[in-house]
Amino acid sequence: MIRLKNDREIAGIRESCRLLSQLLGEVKNIVREGITTKDIDAFVRSRCRELGAKPAFLGYDGYPAAICTSPNDTVIHGIPNKRKLRSGDILSLDCGLDYEGFFSDAAFTLPIGQVSAENRLLMQVTRECLELAVEKAVCGNRVSDISKAVYARAKKHRFGVVRQFCGHGVGFSQHEEPQIPNYPSPGPSPRLKPGMVLAIEPMINAGGDDVEVLEDDWTVVTGDGSFSAHFEHTLAIFADHTEILTAW
Repeated sequence: MIRLKNDREIAGIRESCRLLSQLLGEVKNIVREGITTKDIDAFVRSRCRELGAKPAFLGYDGYPAAICTSPNDTVIHGIPNKRKLRSGDILSLDCGLDYEGFFSDAAFTLPIGQVSAENRLLMQVTRECLELAVEKAVCGNRVSDISKAVYARAKKHRFGVVRQFCGHGVGFSQHEEPQIPNYPSPGPSPRLKPGMVLAIEPMINAGGDDVEVLEDDWTVVTGDGSFSAHFEHTLAIFADHTEILTAW
């Protein structure tokens, strides 16, 4: 069931998103060559305490960290570790907050040092996929309009589109209905209505569409070892406009 939010509830989600945007802006400033993803996780945990928010991912279905750190061929759900970031890496960061019972979710991919032209294009196109998806996320359209926008831009560049994982509703919990695939799907395609709060998140691979989950039951990697990028916004649907609640 899709849970619509009223203005008061959207205001609470908006504040959660504001804090998440602030946090991710600070994270962006510390990411550099030589830092470990475990260092990033420690920073996020500390700042969440200072902001008075809970890291929504920590403990979610047993996930062991406050932020997902996914380098290179890791698509999503990468677990922070002691590996130091190196020039040429790209790093996807995905984080959510629980602030007074209201949930937010956002992600972006950063270059580390000097990265290849192909991977810069991959990040650019993935961000464009998100921007085009947001343009379609308006009252009266359907979920499928979002999916088609992502898929068309990615495939124009012959990039892979992850099918096993997708965007989703958010706000009262970390994951809600509806599911928002990044490709045209024969599944449900509900019409977008005022009060919907959505987390739209293209996951685009430099190679093929296929992914696999590693033995830790969390880390998702590309099936062919190609690099992957991930961008995500939380947004609210109103009758006359759509508001992006997160910013990087």
